[in-house]
Amino acid sequence: MNKKLICYFSATGTTRSVANKMAKVFNCDLFEIEPTKKYTDEDLDWTNDNSRSSVEAHDESLRPSIIKKIDNLDLYDTIFIGFPVWWYKEPNIIDTFIEENNLENKNVYVFVTSGSSTVEGSLESLREKYCNINFISGKRLDIYFDEVEILNWIK
Repeated sequence: MNKKLICYFSATGTTRSVANKMAKVFNCDLFEIEPTKKYTDEDLDWTNDNSRSSVEAHDESLRPSIIKKIDNLDLYDTIFIGFPVWWYKEPNIIDTFIEENNLENKNVYVFVTSGSSTVEGSLESLREKYCNINFISGKRLDIYFDEVEILNWIK
């Protein structure tokens, strides 16, 4: 089988750009994790403790709803999950996605976009919450990532 799928959440378009470039490198399918209620600039204001993203980051029980689910997840054995780092970890919508989709028996790679945060906090958070999922490794990427480097990452 060895089919790959890139699943990503992008609040501002950066992660979408990285995911699209990765899909070309790996010649694989894309699935956008879309919130039912889109995030506005005000929602993403990390300096405001009352912004939607701040409230979600500080209450790990919140699960933003997602527009659609993956119908054919059983076709894939390798899943890439991409997202922007929020408060040194994954946004809660990624938890929604994982909890709504069975990723057991999949090889899961995590890629993040961030101006300064590493992938380690997100990967640690995900491994702690979902110990039944095989998270292989993670990488912080930007739109200018080196294609050879990304291919070597998953070898």
